[in-house]
Amino acid sequence: MDRKRVLLISAEPLAARMPGPAIRTYELGRALAAHADVVLACPRGDEPVPELALPVVSFPRADPRPLAGELARASVVVAQPPWPHVAAAIRRSGACFVADLYDPEPFELLETLAGRSRAVRRVAGTLTLDRVLAALRDARHVVCASEKQRDLWLGTMLAERLLSPDGYDEDPSLRSVLDVVPFGVPAEPPQRSGTGPRRGDEELVVWNGGIWNWLDAPTAIRAVAELAPRRPRLRLVFMGSAARSQAEPATAQARALAQELGLLGTAVTFNDDWVPYEQRADWLLDADCAISTHREHLETRFAFRTRLLDCIWAGLPIVCTRGDELAERVERQGLGAAVAAGDHVAAAHALEAVLDRGRDAYGPALEQARQELAWERAAAPLVGWVTGGGVATGSVRRPRADLGRRARDAGFRAVLRASGRRWWPAL
Repeated sequence: MDRKRVLLISAEPLAARMPGPAIRTYELGRALAAHADVVLACPRGDEPVPELALPVVSFPRADPRPLAGELARASVVVAQPPWPHVAAAIRRSGACFVADLYDPEPFELLETLAGRSRAVRRVAGTLTLDRVLAALRDARHVVCASEKQRDLWLGTMLAERLLSPDGYDEDPSLRSVLDVVPFGVPAEPPQRSGTGPRRGDEELVVWNGGIWNWLDAPTAIRAVAELAPRRPRLRLVFMGSAARSQAEPATAQARALAQELGLLGTAVTFNDDWVPYEQRADWLLDADCAISTHREHLETRFAFRTRLLDCIWAGLPIVCTRGDELAERVERQGLGAAVAAGDHVAAAHALEAVLDRGRDAYGPALEQARQELAWERAAAPLVGWVTGGGVATGSVRRPRADLGRRARDAGFRAVLRASGRRWWPAL
């Protein structure tokens, strides 16, 4: 059988400091490369694209024309729900489109824009949902990160009349339509590339994700404040905050609380830059425990906290809030401890228990989880679909989008053309 040519389009730049969507694109590309000819694509960012093991084509966010050649050669295109102008280019190419819905964007946006005007939230929410529904309509295949997410998107597809009796008769499980491809971890164990953040013989707790307002950094800081008097060597370090305006309020709030509690610069420190992807192991190998806390809301229910997977990869025990897929795994497999949302006293007790037990005690369970979550295994359903009969099947007839959604898409593309493809929406 001829090798398929797969184009994976990242929603974020591929750079030394990669956010979750770029990491997922890169690692899925690596997993597919043993079975297909893979090319990566990404929007241009402030940093140059680093030397990667796979070819990369970059394009301005507002102008997908540099993708034309790769789209023409691609058998399969994998992407998170693309903006209308990129979606139109994918449709014109005739390639089989695989929609990656691992990020529950509509729920995330409700938290991201909390406090903004009603008009901004309504417009942004409408356009985001438009992209998701268009991706479901255009896709030959859909993947997501968990069974809970799969239930969400199956319900959405049912409501949008995208599940047909014929398709059900062919495959009552509908795995050929919508399957689970979790975020994974590298098969190779972590290796140091330099020095980490440890200072002497301190007890180091890391927060290794972004500081977003749908998370709950204040509860982690208050937990450390609870422990600091009896554990003077304890330090919580935030590995970095995302360089985006949406992260600024939550970061400022976390800093202000640490200052108010007299912990800033001593028991609580902030790394002002994002740790490069290839250097994250230095921080994780230095730490004694990781912490990730969040508030209780819809985003939590369907989230897949991808940065916690780095902790599993590095054999680092985790204290986290209950309510999402990975927190259930932490409790089920004994990878650390999970506590109720907003309970800083319970978080403090959990931190203390994990630190007292010691990192090595969690090693066997974390190693087992690392093997279960290796990218090669996580990507297997997608690899099987690409290399199997999925791509060769005929087109699936979809109902057309409603007039309002089509008009909004056309208006968006018209604004880009009128601006000479220089404009890009910013919130």
